[in-house]
Amino acid sequence: MVIQVQRHAFTVAEYHRMAEAGIFTEDDRVELLEGEIVEMAAIGRRHAACVKRLVRAVARSIGERAVLSVQDPVHLDDRSEPQPDLALLAPRSDFYESGHPGPEDVLLVIEVADTTADYDRQVKLPLYAHARIREVWLVDLAAEWIEVYPQPSGDAYLSKQTFRRGQRLAPEALPDLALTAAEVLG
Repeated sequence: MVIQVQRHAFTVAEYHRMAEAGIFTEDDRVELLEGEIVEMAAIGRRHAACVKRLVRAVARSIGERAVLSVQDPVHLDDRSEPQPDLALLAPRSDFYESGHPGPEDVLLVIEVADTTADYDRQVKLPLYAHARIREVWLVDLAAEWIEVYPQPSGDAYLSKQTFRRGQRLAPEALPDLALTAAEVLG
């Protein structure tokens, strides 16, 4: 006998209600991806240091041209609300208090991966592309490079550039925000 297992895909509204009911707390490392509640990998020292370097480098350069969001939710659609390591958002006077940013608000997403680069490429990048996030950077700490994905189309990005130490990169939305790969990688 074959038993059919049915899975329930949660909506973002249901996910928020679970958090409000105390099923998870702000300290729980979970995010909603395609209706599934996914436990995020623990943040190691190298990952944390990279995020701190990025925060310092980006914050001192953007001024009021963008809002720097660190490990906060981005509402992609009714079934996905990832928490990228960093996101640059269009400025808004309420700093998104009235609601999490949506794809139209996101100038750049940066995911830092120490052990999860393949997962980010196979699961998160297609979600970001499908939501039309205009640019994603994947900082692959194990490979010691930064992959830049612009031009979303369908569930993929039309191009990819890889930046290594000694090279400079900048987001398309803020081209004067130039960083060196070494600044990011440490």
